[in-house]
Amino acid sequence: QVQVVESGGGLVQPGGSLRLSCVASGFTFSSYAMSWYRQAPGKERELIATISSPYISTNYADFVKGRFTISRDNAKNTVYLQMNSLKPEDTAVYYCNGQRGFFSYWGQGTQVTVSS
Repeated sequence: QVQVVESGGGLVQPGGSLRLSCVASGFTFSSYAMSWYRQAPGKERELIATISSPYISTNYADFVKGRFTISRDNAKNTVYLQMNSLKPEDTAVYYCNGQRGFFSYWGQGTQVTVSS
């Protein structure tokens, strides 16, 4: 049974930091590209960052470059998103996705709210 579970969301002030985690099971994590997406109210889901495996490479959306960092620990079946210098416009539900070919697995999301 495939499970993808995000955690680490919450309320943070502008300029603050959060670290999201995503633990996956039920598929060969180390052979899947893992991504973080987000969806704000009334907006479409958008790709934030992707990290490939086993050869590690990363890609970021322009709106998070220099602020967010994606990483993974294949031994723990976990992907992380370190978010720094958060802005109110970063408020959204953040989703983790595992992708390989036709296979794509999603988590339920974790809410991130940036507000003073």
